Amino acid sequence: MIRRVTGAIALIAIIFSSCDSGTDCTKNVQQSKLDAVNAAQLEIDNKIIDDYIIANNLGPVQEVNGIKYIIKTEGSGVIPCLENTVEVAYTGRLLSDGKTFDRNLSGVSFTLNQLILGWQLSFTSFTRGTSVTIFVPSGYGYGPNGFLPAIPANANLIFDVELKNVR
Repeated sequence: MIRRVTGAIALIAIIFSSCDSGTDCTKNVQQSKLDAVNAAQLEIDNKIIDDYIIANNLGPVQEVNGIKYIIKTEGSGVIPCLENTVEVAYTGRLLSDGKTFDRNLSGVSFTLNQLILGWQLSFTSFTRGTSVTIFVPSGYGYGPNGFLPAIPANANLIFDVELKNVR
């Protein structure tokens, strides 16, 4: 009986330590990071993304913090904070030609606040278990420098992501 109670207490502690109500739970990206994004390029990128979504008859499209996304499977778990480690399976593609530039389908872990701005802006709206397609404007990705040779300057990105776990 004591072992079960201890296990239950440990489980409750884990649940509460990873929930989004703690004092160390940041949901909003620093304003200075948003201010650093070129507003004119962001406007151009959003038009390109909107045109792509319309041309490919995608939807329903949702938006959070300027990031457009399509939920494929709604999760029901914990919502990550920027300080959390997220385990994801994903494919990253260029919007311009669909070329895959990165992929990990078995699952890999990252601290959310270490990732591109587009993931930081959107992931704090998804629950564990969510499978989503995210459209990331270039300024929220790799910006005017890109990440050569795989990602050119001002490349808009598409990520198919499964949020497998939040720690």
